[in-house]
Amino acid sequence: MSETPQPAGARKRRPVLLVLAAIAGTVVVLDILTKTWAVETIVPGDPIHIIGDVVTLRMVRNSGAAFSMAEGYTWVLTLIALAVIAVIIRYSSRLRSGWWMLGLGLVLGGALGNLVDRIFRSPGVLRGHVVDFISVGWWPVFNIADSAVVCGAILLVVLSLLGFDYDGSRSGWAARHDREPEPATATEAPNPTSKESDRDA
Repeated sequence: MSETPQPAGARKRRPVLLVLAAIAGTVVVLDILTKTWAVETIVPGDPIHIIGDVVTLRMVRNSGAAFSMAEGYTWVLTLIALAVIAVIIRYSSRLRSGWWMLGLGLVLGGALGNLVDRIFRSPGVLRGHVVDFISVGWWPVFNIADSAVVCGAILLVVLSLLGFDYDGSRSGWAARHDREPEPATATEAPNPTSKESDRDA
């Protein structure tokens, strides 16, 4: 029996999903490993000082969003994370830009990393508190997933401002600086007839 041909959209979507999955999977693995280490190593109330009081590792259980914002709305944030994940996967077939794949992959991985905490950690499913443990100066305590979300979002904003579009096209600044230099005019080959005539003269 001959296999049913797949739609062109499905064929284009598969490699993009693989790239997004690889980036997001790397973020999720790093996030889970570092959170597991933090829970087993860092004693609450007894931070580990890396660079004085500027960079420390301290255990914080966060019921809110990234950087301890919107505490007490865990279930709402869980639904938002699920919506973000669904939207990224839904529109992945339109992606043609590697930089956009990187940015969205980071956002996807960060959303999944914190979603794992909200599903599997106490006090319960969809209400679990996220483990934050990295403290830098006055910045709120965060984790690897938070960093991925922020870095990915910043990358996407910069790409949009510069005109690098998700479908690989370019506009604005990117289009103006993407013009290939004009090919150099080839020098004319010497005319052998003229040389022979010079010698005869």
